[in-house]
Amino acid sequence: MTNTAREFRQGVIDILPVIAAASVIGLLWGTLAAGKGLSPLETGLMSFGVFAGAAQFVAIELWQDPAPWFFLTVTVFIVNIRHVLMGASLSRHMGNIPSGWRAPLLYMMADENWAFSERRALTQPLTMAYYLGLGLPMIATWTTTSVIGALAGAWLQDPAAYGFDFAFSALFIGILAGFWKGPKTGAVLAASAVVAAVAKLTIPGAWYIVLGGLAGVLVAVLLHAEQEEEEAEATS
Repeated sequence: MTNTAREFRQGVIDILPVIAAASVIGLLWGTLAAGKGLSPLETGLMSFGVFAGAAQFVAIELWQDPAPWFFLTVTVFIVNIRHVLMGASLSRHMGNIPSGWRAPLLYMMADENWAFSERRALTQPLTMAYYLGLGLPMIATWTTTSVIGALAGAWLQDPAAYGFDFAFSALFIGILAGFWKGPKTGAVLAASAVVAAVAKLTIPGAWYIVLGGLAGVLVAVLLHAEQEEEEAEATS
């Protein structure tokens, strides 16, 4: 087996637990989309074209006939603006990926793919084959299960009633645990969680996602600056 094939296979293996959760969430979203009047074809095209679970759930909650296009666009932009931070972070590790492929590959960047890529970069270089191994199965699974959910919506009823809507949250908590490096990691996560929770309770819309992410970034920057100062004093 070539090194490229091994890298791709490792990406697929790493993303398999996410695939299990994504299947359930895809079914749930497809069911909700069908309930709003979207056909299975429209549901599949939306999942393939947008490929953003959180944004799609927000959009389908706001969906009506006629669709409020401007309001939908602004809301989804707010939800997905975190991808600016994620893309900036991930770009630091794409040195081994041909420059012409870097921007197109960001299409398949999701929260989970980003987290696995960042964790991979902690120990070894991020390769294009590994990144594709993470992304392609996710896109295929999300699109396929969305269509199945739209087709079987009447039978599935409300999967959230069984707690299936918590699958992604539980999985991402597990992924975040892999980044743990001590109290400083806890401080970053705590800052994001507290600010996001307060914003969710006090500010209408999806701003809690943006504000929680920015709070975590700010605390991480401050802690990094403090560490650099301590190292400079130790060497002086």
